[in-house]
Amino acid sequence: MIISASRRTDIPAFYSDWFINRLKEGFVLVRNPLNIHQVSRINLSNDVVDCIVFWTKNPEPMLDKLDYLQEYNYYFQFTLTSYQVDVEKKVPSKGKQIISTFKKLSDLIGPEKVIWRYDPILLNKKYTIEYHLKNYEKLAKVLSGYTDKCIISFLDFYSKTTKNLKDLDVENFDYEKIIIIAKKIAEIAKKYNLKIETCAEKYELENFGIKHAHCIDSELIEKIVNCKLNLKK
Repeated sequence: MIISASRRTDIPAFYSDWFINRLKEGFVLVRNPLNIHQVSRINLSNDVVDCIVFWTKNPEPMLDKLDYLQEYNYYFQFTLTSYQVDVEKKVPSKGKQIISTFKKLSDLIGPEKVIWRYDPILLNKKYTIEYHLKNYEKLAKVLSGYTDKCIISFLDFYSKTTKNLKDLDVENFDYEKIIIIAKKIAEIAKKYNLKIETCAEKYELENFGIKHAHCIDSELIEKIVNCKLNLKK
């Protein structure tokens, strides 16, 4: 079994103590967000869990708890963008804390187990194409050697997304803008020895060396656990 922890909330940043306690107890209760009366009990014992995938923008609270994960296989999906507090209100300073945390985590568990996510990419008068390309290269340069892969995506406009971003005056993407950004990001990634993939994108960008990513990377998990996996979707 593979545990995704979690795309609903940032467990490493805000609930690391709770998560470690759940590992100690050997189970977790998960409520169905579409049916509040349905609660599932999930076994978290290490003989059942094949791998844990952490999703986070700030794993710093977990750095001193990694010893509790010694009996588990795991990796981190670490979202690190160039947005400021107008977009990411709860994320500490990138230059003063987050980049340093990224490097510390990589040193502790290895660069192959820290996937860099630069997503979602949004555009407005402040966060222009030029802004993203300039700051993406700055991040790629400082993270080179601390990760093997970067995953990008472009903002999708769902009703909740539109509501949350109404004050940012976000622009719609067209195919031409996506091609400009993807082509240049691929060039920058290659310069700094980074594999580049897209997340949940309908566009084919393989001409630039950009493949489609999977939310849960089965190939990486096979390397981590050192065996082939027989997985359903």
